[in-house]
Amino acid sequence: MRTIMVINAKGGSGKSTIATNLASYYASEGAKVLLVDYDKQESSLDWLRARSRARPVINGVAAHSETFRAPRSADFVIMDAPAAVHGSQLTQFVRKAETFVVPVLPSPIDMRAAAGFIKELKDTGPVAGKQAKVGVIANRARGYTNIFLSLDDFLTGLRTVPYLTALRESSNYIKAAERGLGVFEFAPSATAVDREEWKPLINWLASKKSH
Repeated sequence: MRTIMVINAKGGSGKSTIATNLASYYASEGAKVLLVDYDKQESSLDWLRARSRARPVINGVAAHSETFRAPRSADFVIMDAPAAVHGSQLTQFVRKAETFVVPVLPSPIDMRAAAGFIKELKDTGPVAGKQAKVGVIANRARGYTNIFLSLDDFLTGLRTVPYLTALRESSNYIKAAERGLGVFEFAPSATAVDREEWKPLINWLASKKSH
């Protein structure tokens, strides 16, 4: 069983988009997937409610309001963490997963917040003790704009965590969210660029470097 948490203390970073697309990718590959939503807004579970029963099954849990234990039959547990998680609460969340994906938006406010959060995340016991792995991604990238280039430089310069990929701002994610789908469930011709951008993250998650 792989346990992957999408986390960032800054709200609005696109955690639910990353979590739901990961869940749909693994489900479409035939894996048994559990989508765990720790956020009271339940964006990931709202996405799941919109999903057709004809699509590969993804089970969901509202972890912010109920205690759960992932079944041993699950191949992947994808967790959507809430915003504003710090201190002892962050340490508790870090103990729930083995791999953490931190999406960061191209804005000065988000970059400053990410710098502090990533340091705090790296200082938690499981990550500091190399029992958990962390990777960062640029999210909602807008081509080669100045602000994206600043984000790209910032994430490249982190050094202590791998900068995995940059996901573009695309209407495909809006269409997918409306229908409870992921970009990998659309026609390859319509999502070719998005699929390529996801490959480094998927490959990292499949590698020993993320375990």
